Amino acid sequence: MKKTDLLIIGAGPAGCSAAIYAVRAGLKTVIAGGAMPGGQLLQTSEIENYAGFIDPVGGFDLMERMHKQCKRLGVEMLTDEVAQLKGSKTPYTVVMAGGEEYEAASVIIATGARARWLGVPNEEKFKGHGLSACATCDGFFMRGKEVCIVGGGNTAFEDALFLAQFCTKVYLIHRRDAFRADQVTVNKVRENPKITLVLNSVVEELLGDETVSGVRIKNVKTNETSELACQGVFVAVGAVPQTDFLKNSLVGLADNGLVLADERTHTTLEGVFAAGDCADKYYRQAVIAAGSGAKAGIEAAAFVNLHR
Repeated sequence: MKKTDLLIIGAGPAGCSAAIYAVRAGLKTVIAGGAMPGGQLLQTSEIENYAGFIDPVGGFDLMERMHKQCKRLGVEMLTDEVAQLKGSKTPYTVVMAGGEEYEAASVIIATGARARWLGVPNEEKFKGHGLSACATCDGFFMRGKEVCIVGGGNTAFEDALFLAQFCTKVYLIHRRDAFRADQVTVNKVRENPKITLVLNSVVEELLGDETVSGVRIKNVKTNETSELACQGVFVAVGAVPQTDFLKNSLVGLADNGLVLADERTHTTLEGVFAAGDCADKYYRQAVIAAGSGAKAGIEAAAFVNLHR
């Protein structure tokens, strides 16, 4: 069994930021990032809202820079997945999918979350080409265009209001005529002349050649189908935390799979911390994940140095 001060599970912005702070605090630090480290940013073609970049930066390029920075500072990067976290107190045992085991004085969970998609034809084709799961990230590129947003919760309604600031038309498509969003937010959407509610309807197909040009929708009550022209589609039907490997551990999870962590990134296990989208109920932004990763790295360093 190999030993380390800190093992970070996840190599996205949260995991890399945590590693940078931890290794600079003197911790022997290992990141288990899997075969495709970098998380959802790898699917993002242009990022304009990450501070420090004058021109848009590609998600792959941003993560490559973070990984190189970690390696330069002495962080060990693993390409194996984590299968299990064992133990009730420090040191913890981290079991890799390949069977290798690490003993770690502290663990940071930074596995992120994956967007929940619609599962309709052409979805994979249009990701990054008019189809997005983040209006905050990609809405700016739809300035002056007509867009659709799919969902019925607070995220969908807040995104609709956000997009209406610079899009000429926003269609909010929801499979029912009742909403999970707060009534105050629903009222604001109903009152906005740029937003049209398309209710009791589901998206059956994304339309277009190289980029999105519209959607085919079906009314679930009448079964009638129609086409709606738009240049962008935003999916806001939730995200799935990447925390399945924790279900047999003692780390507390919410009903939706999010890791339970306080504002200082502490989980229900002493010495185990969580950062980024796997514990974020609201924002799911790269810069916020990086910030929470920095907090986790600082907390982990303090914990390990206290228990040396």
